Amino acid sequence: MKKEALNPYLPSWEYIPDGEPYVFGDRVYIYGSHDFYNGYVFCMGDYVCWSAPIDNLGNWRYEGVIYHKTDDPLNREGKMCLYAPDVTVGPDGRYYLYYVLDKVSVVSVAVCDTPAGKYSFYGYVHYPDGTRLGEREGDEPQFDPGVLTEGQDTWLYTGFCGAGDKSRTGAMVTLLAEDMLTVKEAPRLVVPGSEYSENTEYKGHAFFEASSIRKRGDIYYFIYSSQVMHELCYATSDKPDRDFVYGGVIVSNCDLHIDSYKPANLPMAYGANNHGSIVEINGRWYIFYHRHTNGTWYSRQGCAEEIRFKEDGSIPQVEMTSCGLNGGALAGEGEHPAYLACNLFTSQPSVYVGDDRFPKIMQDGRDGDEEEGYIANIKDSATAGFKYFRCKNIRKCSITTRGYADGIFEIRTKWDGAVMASIKIQNSNVWETYTADIDLPDGIYAFYITYVGGGNVSLKSFALLCD
Repeated sequence: MKKEALNPYLPSWEYIPDGEPYVFGDRVYIYGSHDFYNGYVFCMGDYVCWSAPIDNLGNWRYEGVIYHKTDDPLNREGKMCLYAPDVTVGPDGRYYLYYVLDKVSVVSVAVCDTPAGKYSFYGYVHYPDGTRLGEREGDEPQFDPGVLTEGQDTWLYTGFCGAGDKSRTGAMVTLLAEDMLTVKEAPRLVVPGSEYSENTEYKGHAFFEASSIRKRGDIYYFIYSSQVMHELCYATSDKPDRDFVYGGVIVSNCDLHIDSYKPANLPMAYGANNHGSIVEINGRWYIFYHRHTNGTWYSRQGCAEEIRFKEDGSIPQVEMTSCGLNGGALAGEGEHPAYLACNLFTSQPSVYVGDDRFPKIMQDGRDGDEEEGYIANIKDSATAGFKYFRCKNIRKCSITTRGYADGIFEIRTKWDGAVMASIKIQNSNVWETYTADIDLPDGIYAFYITYVGGGNVSLKSFALLCD
């Protein structure tokens, strides 16, 4: 049965950031690192995989653990984390998983005969003399591998460039031989980091991390996280290893730069690092990225938005939405979980994940507990935004809340628009539902739910109801 596709696209209790999407056969597979709910560092889990039919992007299936952190010979004790991976199909038709552990500077490779089976350790990327890439004098540290195989050749893109570190020049590309391990051509720079972008078109959007590579037609798209972290940018070339030209921002996980529904310089969510890529699924193109939950950097969830290409191959930046993979607005009538909020902010703007002043998406229980997410720490002026819903004959709205607070929730269809409904709430240590009338003409709407009052409250869901 076809389901609506939501953002985040996986269950609200799953935390898979750094998403690399691929279509193999009639399914789309997502590979990423694995955060924990309420985690204290990045990437605490083993690699898991999820997949969905290409014609039913709301119906994701858990494929299980595909690789354990202890499978790498350098990490038998499991003291290192598995950072963001990428996957490519080698010349032999097998699936190769490239990754870097968090305390070493070499690229590890695992292999499997199927997209989401159990991967087995295969080896380390190395020079012909056996020296591992990243350990030869002059090598830059290896990080966030992105891979693309064409014929017998595999292009490996890596790099990490923190501000102030002149030893890191930018994103590097290395050509690998048919065995998927041996360096055929030494690394070369493709996109500069911030320390080397001053007099280039990349200034302000220089390479930071999150290398990813895709090809559309004859054009290579290099997707990366820029120096400001919250945005995924792209550069294009007709060659895989040189002459990349800066293209722009595809998505920001705080919606900075977007001016379609608010001022361009106004953040509408709490951003931080970002990582993802583009993919064509059943004739449509999407950008996969991640958002931050739990008020920290360490519990990230995968989201996706549909993108379009202009005739010249450029990609206009897209908004964050609650309906990214759905092919259009969600059905308005019915109850909608609060964790679908694509905008979350207060009267005090913040580009980055903040402190206890700000609302946050969280859940009850511990990591692994299949508890539906909700928005917590809602104080005066906190707003949750949801986009977009197809509404017909909507005459009432309701919210379900919990907490000790004395105030009202205001419902708008624009973040700075007129109040369409006001709902008074009461102190309660259990979830309670409150309803009000709303006069809503038929159409497609965003909904912004703002709390005005004292105390601290959580929002579980809102509902749109017909007569």
